[in-house]
Amino acid sequence: MTRIPPHLRPRDAASLIIARRGDGPMQVLMGERHPDHVFMPGLFVFPGGRVDPGDGRVRPLSDLSPRVERLLGKRTGKPARARRARALAMAAVRETFEETGLIVGAPATLRTRSAGWRPFCDTGCAPVLAPLEFVYRAVTPPNRTRRFDARFFLVDATHIHNLHDAGRTDNDELLDLRWLTIEDALTRKTAFVTRSVLEEIRDHHAQPGMRPRRPVPFRYRRRGRLVIEPLT
Repeated sequence: MTRIPPHLRPRDAASLIIARRGDGPMQVLMGERHPDHVFMPGLFVFPGGRVDPGDGRVRPLSDLSPRVERLLGKRTGKPARARRARALAMAAVRETFEETGLIVGAPATLRTRSAGWRPFCDTGCAPVLAPLEFVYRAVTPPNRTRRFDARFFLVDATHIHNLHDAGRTDNDELLDLRWLTIEDALTRKTAFVTRSVLEEIRDHHAQPGMRPRRPVPFRYRRRGRLVIEPLT
């Protein structure tokens, strides 16, 4: 039996929802987590993972919008807000590249001593953060083997540099990558928070060309009760 620390501190993490819009319903890119993983095995999720130290040191080609940076700094209780906000978004971009081969970036020279970012550098691109929207935040409830303070970003597929020519990746975290409509994704086996994010996107982010000004839902538990706090 696995012993779970009673006060396991959530780790910063980030996910990226890539939205593809056309004549039909909006589609999002999702994959099935490997069934042998300890955390959320066999569930359909968005690309993403925890923040690494190098994510805050690499400079993107374009930075987050002031609004997104401000919202990411809400309810953190930590200093260095701008750098930490950038690190969260950069983690989403890096993890997406590692798990799917897709590049949220543009041709440019990127130099770094961070081992985690070298494969991205080798593509001849640098990350761009300006198109990212911050759409959801959720903290894993207590008494779980893994706990994350996860931020969910949304980006339109038109900002993917290699959308139709993604490189191969040896990463096995996500299996069966596919484009799904929101309604189709809601029929898949997902975590409850993933379902909540899908519903948020469906209800408030489905229209193309919009940069919504609605509050960002922040989901967590306080004294055993579910709280969904609007970040404004």
